[in-house]
Amino acid sequence: MHLARFPRVNLAHSNTPLELLTNLTKELDGPNIWIKRDDCTGLAGGGNKTRKLEFLMADAIKEGADTIITQGATQSNHARQTAAAATKLNMDCYVLLEDRTASEDPDYNLNGNVMLDQLFGATMSKFPGGTDMNAAMEDVAAKLVTEGKKPYIIPGGGSNHIGALGYVTCALEILRQSNESNLVIDHVVHATGSAGTQAGLVTGFSLTNSHIPVLGIGVRVDQATQENNVFKLAERTAAHLGCEGQIQRNEVVANCDYVGEGYGVPAASTIEAIEMFSRCEGILLDPVYSGKGGAGLIDLIRKKHFKKGENIVFVHTGGSQALFGYRNSFDFTNI
Repeated sequence: MHLARFPRVNLAHSNTPLELLTNLTKELDGPNIWIKRDDCTGLAGGGNKTRKLEFLMADAIKEGADTIITQGATQSNHARQTAAAATKLNMDCYVLLEDRTASEDPDYNLNGNVMLDQLFGATMSKFPGGTDMNAAMEDVAAKLVTEGKKPYIIPGGGSNHIGALGYVTCALEILRQSNESNLVIDHVVHATGSAGTQAGLVTGFSLTNSHIPVLGIGVRVDQATQENNVFKLAERTAAHLGCEGQIQRNEVVANCDYVGEGYGVPAASTIEAIEMFSRCEGILLDPVYSGKGGAGLIDLIRKKHFKKGENIVFVHTGGSQALFGYRNSFDFTNI
């Protein structure tokens, strides 16, 4: 794969660290837990969407766009990073937020990522849960065209065949780091939602014949739906790379037992994972994605799903900025 063939802008701080979590490994007394610190990609505080945006924003520039339109849930990490990327590249940005939780908590609705969207100068609008957000973005785009703008729509999560290239590059980066340190990786685990991160990782590892299995911990939908979404996107990504038909269905695996009450609603296991990572390692997970991914990792280790001595790489997809919208989910005493 010669990824330099595809337009790309430099937005991320890479290579992100690949570190051994010594304390958490000892605490769980199972496999060696490594972490790929994609919370350290830099843009707007970091996160996995920055890798996707390197390719998506380059495509927008190639298309002559002057305005970016995207959508996500209220505390969308993707919206935050997209707004920052647009600002950095001197483009206008329209962020459409879907109210998927019906929370009335002022912190959830105004703090965290929402505040950062505003700081980055995005034009924001809110829609009820269940809205056809793709249609809503098309409506905004049509209006902007009548005003003489040249809009470019980025799907939720930046998850299409262009954005997924960001995690093909991440797979190559992980391989390079592991080869340089003589680290044999037995499994990669991460939170999976809009499918782009997992599709990119699966594609990258598959097309390099690395034999590294990827396990996505679902944050929103059931297993069959998630795996189908990831597989279809991985197929499109591979075809975009000129490798059509080379992704096998059995390479896409998701575990959706840790969703809890729904997207954006942390379960008790989510809170436990956030507290374990913070108190064992000083690492902040988020309540929507990486917290649920961490919960799945912890529970599967406790259930002996992974063998002691194996090397597990947990891809930290970022999102700690959303913690400030979820204070009431934690049992903190007042100062």
